[in-house]
Amino acid sequence: MPKRSSTAALRKAWNKGLRAVTGQVMRAATKAARSAAPDVMPGLKKTPPHPSPGLGDWLSGLATARVGMRRFKLFRPTGLTPGERPPLIVMLHGCGQDPAGFARSTRINRLAARERLLVLYPEQSRLANPQRCWNWFDTESGRAQGEAALILAAIDQVCALHGADRERVALVGLSAGAGMAALLATLHPERFRAIAMHSGVPPGLASSATTALRAMRGQAEAAAVDGGATWPPLLVIQGNQDRIVATPNAFEAARQWALAAGAATVQDRRVQRGKRLPMTIVDFKRGSAVAATLVEIDGLAHAWSGGPAKEPFSDPNGPDATAMIWRFIAKRFASKR
Repeated sequence: MPKRSSTAALRKAWNKGLRAVTGQVMRAATKAARSAAPDVMPGLKKTPPHPSPGLGDWLSGLATARVGMRRFKLFRPTGLTPGERPPLIVMLHGCGQDPAGFARSTRINRLAARERLLVLYPEQSRLANPQRCWNWFDTESGRAQGEAALILAAIDQVCALHGADRERVALVGLSAGAGMAALLATLHPERFRAIAMHSGVPPGLASSATTALRAMRGQAEAAAVDGGATWPPLLVIQGNQDRIVATPNAFEAARQWALAAGAATVQDRRVQRGKRLPMTIVDFKRGSAVAATLVEIDGLAHAWSGGPAKEPFSDPNGPDATAMIWRFIAKRFASKR
């Protein structure tokens, strides 16, 4: 009887912490989205079945692992031939998003149609998180690792059934999806050629719902890093006006990857393309190899940089994050391990 009460108390505490994390994220994100596109928020539930009609197939799937199951969507461009082994990009959405919304916001399906890529969109369940946030922070209970296993199961299924090239798989995530992508890359680095984090928290800064808010605010202590780790190259994109995930998290992610690779900082450079928001880019290299690239964008809040104006969690004034991410990933797909 005491054991049962203890378990119930632990579950109650976890749910309370989870509600605090997701509640703050969604309140801030909803406020930001409404100010950017006030006419869009009421229609969020009216998601069209295909975010990129005419460019390819929008397929549904279900991945299973020991911890349960998750739905996913797969974009397969028109024109792939039998026996072709296209690269695979895995897109992990943020809180309050679903695969179709994330696809519209990033417009990566257009890129995939042009470059002949498969794009996998694992979908977080409302049963696992009421706001559809990936539980990147909950490593103490093992929920985070369980969700990572489900994403790997979805990748395995796409490789087996749709011919994706296992040697050319990259991870991309926004917000909670970025935190999950970073965790997944450190747990299973041999599975990925590159990773891109947009406005997320790196591994090791939170282990439960109660510590996640502190990490998101940039108040967590730096994580210990194994200097012998071999992680896939990392691209970090972060807005310096982000009020949900603080800028120090981007620097911490780059620091972790640089320490793991034994990389040194290369002098930063300022870049502005047309009238887009300016950015500062810093590379961390070991020899000629880039371990991590940090992109800090002036004036960008918690939104996908360069996304459509009418999509929530999207800012058209920022530089094109999708193009930056593809340039970074394409170099790793073209190189040998």
